[in-house]
Amino acid sequence: MKLEKLIKNLSIDTASLPSINVDNICTHSPEVNKGSLFVAIKGFTTDGHDYIQQAVNNGASAIISDRHIANVVSIPNIKVGNTRSALSKIASTFYNNPSKDLNIIGITGTNGKTTTASILYSIFKANGFKCAQLGTLGTIADGFKTTKTLTTLDPVSLHRTFREFIKMDISHVIMEVSSHALDQFRVADVEFNVGVFTNLSNEHLDYHKNMEDYFETKSKLFQMLKPSNMAVINCDDKMGLKIAKDSKAKIVSVSKQTNADIYLTNLISCFDGVEFIVNYGNKKIPIASSLIGEYNVENILCAVSIALSLDIEPDIIQKGVSECDIIPGRMEIIKLKNKSTIIVDYAHTPDAYKKVLQTIKRMKPEDSKLNVLFGCGGNRDREKRPEMGKIVEDYSDIMWIVPDNPRTENIIDINNQIIKDLKESNFQLFEDRGKALKMAIKSLNSGDILVVLGKGREDYQEINGKKINYSDIEIIQGFI
Repeated sequence: MKLEKLIKNLSIDTASLPSINVDNICTHSPEVNKGSLFVAIKGFTTDGHDYIQQAVNNGASAIISDRHIANVVSIPNIKVGNTRSALSKIASTFYNNPSKDLNIIGITGTNGKTTTASILYSIFKANGFKCAQLGTLGTIADGFKTTKTLTTLDPVSLHRTFREFIKMDISHVIMEVSSHALDQFRVADVEFNVGVFTNLSNEHLDYHKNMEDYFETKSKLFQMLKPSNMAVINCDDKMGLKIAKDSKAKIVSVSKQTNADIYLTNLISCFDGVEFIVNYGNKKIPIASSLIGEYNVENILCAVSIALSLDIEPDIIQKGVSECDIIPGRMEIIKLKNKSTIIVDYAHTPDAYKKVLQTIKRMKPEDSKLNVLFGCGGNRDREKRPEMGKIVEDYSDIMWIVPDNPRTENIIDINNQIIKDLKESNFQLFEDRGKALKMAIKSLNSGDILVVLGKGREDYQEINGKKINYSDIEIIQGFI
């Protein structure tokens, strides 16, 4: 594509630009070759502007930057106000604005994005849609193979993936939209058809600094929606009410109470799953799912509400929900031979901890012991660590405190922050997660429950800046 055409939406005077073909777009200088457009992005640890000369040496055809670069004279250096915003526009243009030819459902919120997306994907499949799911579990679509990366892809990868979906005749895309993605313009040029809000609780405050900034960032998804688009909002969360008030889109309110467009009644919850009635206008739709936990009810209700809003028939919705019987790493139940139970869950926020442990505590037999193995990530919000320790103490009989992804922080320091406000001594501290998990499993008696929190199906640990192979699930499977 001609450079002039590629940057047409950047409000740049292109009259003086030479005629240059751009074959690919890069943000990492080692990936640059002849025909590459290099976009310099200022990150949190490194600045792409420091690698412009390397990009030039590797054959870049042009540079997009936010400043004058004195030594770049052999190729165009196009100066813009915000290179992240420019990258989003350029990526969409390069792949011929693919999102406009797809039905895209964007799901945002602190918790529940993956579960809601997975249930909706199952419903769409039951309805015969050719669909895809993008998020924490990677890219899921028939015939599509990819590795897991960020919750929300970078703009170039995202729009490239959209174009590949179109070639595969995929019509509907369900994607998790993280607050980081919204703040960093990764989805700024995605044309969403439906925006979904699950909930908001303390998370990523190391990045957003306070809840107001976190909320404002999440709200950007709904500010992007047009009046012809739809916003499905969980109004049981007070922040959902504010989003509903401020968005121009058609609002579909969802609640466990009766004061919403779509609400539930007759809830039954046990270790075999949940059942309830969805009320929508004059329709009453019985829903049954093998997913456990009342907090999962919110996720199921959101997915069902999206489907109803898209005029999918109730019997198809029921089928899709029932067929989504397991979501990897989300309340995943594993039974051991001695009749003890292990539950693996990705929960890594105070709110998610509380909901998971409340559910299990309420349903477990009185004479069984509840063990919880957990830790807190390094280089992230330190303020929530004592809170998470207290929540686990309130619901558990035995606590196994272990590394999560310590990153570059000291494991002992993280563990000491977790136990800072604990009153009881029913905990053990470990610097080796795998060793602790094996010990915890071996300690289980018949009827006991071990809840393993934080990593879900992740297959690595991030320690001292390196990702090393590690899987809770693989260790657990060794005991089956």
